[in-house]
Amino acid sequence: MLTRLLQKGLPPNMSNHKGDTLLMLAAYHGQVDATKALLEAGAEPDRYNDMAQTPLAGAAFKGYLPIVELLLSHGAQPGFAPPGGKTPLMFAAMFNRLAIVQLLLSQDIDKDAKSSDGMSALDLARSMGAADTATYLEAAGSS
Repeated sequence: MLTRLLQKGLPPNMSNHKGDTLLMLAAYHGQVDATKALLEAGAEPDRYNDMAQTPLAGAAFKGYLPIVELLLSHGAQPGFAPPGGKTPLMFAAMFNRLAIVQLLLSQDIDKDAKSSDGMSALDLARSMGAADTATYLEAAGSS
């Protein structure tokens, strides 16, 4: 149904009152087919909401590896953080999403980037008690 609506002119970057695009909502809720349809219709993969969250960060937070892979394959920037926001790596690290941390690190990103509050992915993983991702980031040489 979404594909038909997009073909009939539904704007793929339409957003709600919080700045959440259809892509953000589909990615955040693990809807692979909807995410793919929106990306193929031209949805902007790095468009962020009013909370400075991108679809890639939302999928990383929720642990949806297939959505992360899909967004990356459609041009989402793996190291991008909106002003005042966090990178997808930071979200994955904080919520102990080890497979996503590994995938993001394979994308040649700055593993030591700092959030607006001066914390790295490793700092955030430690602060959240995310033992698996903290250990992995330590072994990867993160600071």
